[in-house]
Amino acid sequence: AVAPETKHPTYFDSIGLSLEEPLVAELEEAGLTKRKSPVLVQSFETANLRELDTMTKVPLVQLVSGLGAPYDAVAAGEPTTYADLVTPAGLAEVATYADWLSPEKNVVLPRDPATGATGEPSDVVDDAHAAGLRVVVYTLRAENQFMATNFRRGTDPDAFGDMGAETVAFLEAGVDALFTEARRRQLRLMT
Repeated sequence: AVAPETKHPTYFDSIGLSLEEPLVAELEEAGLTKRKSPVLVQSFETANLRELDTMTKVPLVQLVSGLGAPYDAVAAGEPTTYADLVTPAGLAEVATYADWLSPEKNVVLPRDPATGATGEPSDVVDDAHAAGLRVVVYTLRAENQFMATNFRRGTDPDAFGDMGAETVAFLEAGVDALFTEARRRQLRLMT
């Protein structure tokens, strides 16, 4: 599946360049208009996902950061934060316009502040499933600097950690899918 993200929709609306209509037109032109189409449209904001929900049947993904708030809520003076979105009540509301929840990975497997290691999974995945949402966590990366300490190998921040173990931990936490950014090791041939 392809997962385009609408970037800064509130800002673009403010300058008269709405993202939703051209995006839906492109999806229609590509024949990607059905719920089973291999596309997921994602956003960190909520208002544009609500609008898209009235315009298309493709699955929508509510992205959730570990900190802060959706910019559209901030711009409207609303107190809603990303932490509010992952409460049972918040997830029930998200399920009225989105099909997927995509939390930053530390929202699902929180890190111990003292050690940097992951502990027990939060309730977010179970609560999202109870609300009827599927969960795709973001972003797993192979390098140590992007991993919790219990998945790192060695001390080089650019060396590859144990991405397999990290993946298993998220699958065991119940996520339905993963966004990854795995980089191939570069080989240098010497003659």
